[in-house]
Amino acid sequence: MRLRFMAIPFEAHIPNMRAPRTLPAHGNTTCVRGARYCGGVEDDAGRQIAEALGTLLKRATRARLHRTLTEGMGEAVDELTYPLLSALARTGPRSAAELARDVGLDRSGVTRRASRLEDAGLVRREPDPSDRRAALLVLTDHGRRTVEALRRRLADRIAASLSSWPPGEAETFARHLRRFIADGPFT
Repeated sequence: MRLRFMAIPFEAHIPNMRAPRTLPAHGNTTCVRGARYCGGVEDDAGRQIAEALGTLLKRATRARLHRTLTEGMGEAVDELTYPLLSALARTGPRSAAELARDVGLDRSGVTRRASRLEDAGLVRREPDPSDRRAALLVLTDHGRRTVEALRRRLADRIAASLSSWPPGEAETFARHLRRFIADGPFT
């Protein structure tokens, strides 16, 4: 039985991602340049990973997770504002335009959400030293504490999901996931 590689358009889900180079293969299949195997078992693993990533990257999946994580965190913290808080914690001060690119929204959507966060004391606007016309969004101390609490909730949910795994498998999964992110199609 010959398995075929199924191309999933990751770039549709991940902003600024380069599509992998492909080479023609035997028959109607396509191989990714530098792949160890083409048309075999490893292609099936690639397909399974692509399907799993597609599920994880779906907007509805992320929104459902963010809604669960933000429950009870205050009126301004919800599935719409969580990505902004998380991105600011990860990247530091950003303009609304930069943050929009980071989270996959338009600038006006970021500005509306940032205003809610600012009213709640979670972010503040500071002048951009490189462009006097622009402002940077910056997490406040309260915003940082909120993100830390949200990340603890996320870590707890992940740990609960992995609690039935045999000892060592979660660490192995984490190590392989970090390697996949570093070496995979996301760089």
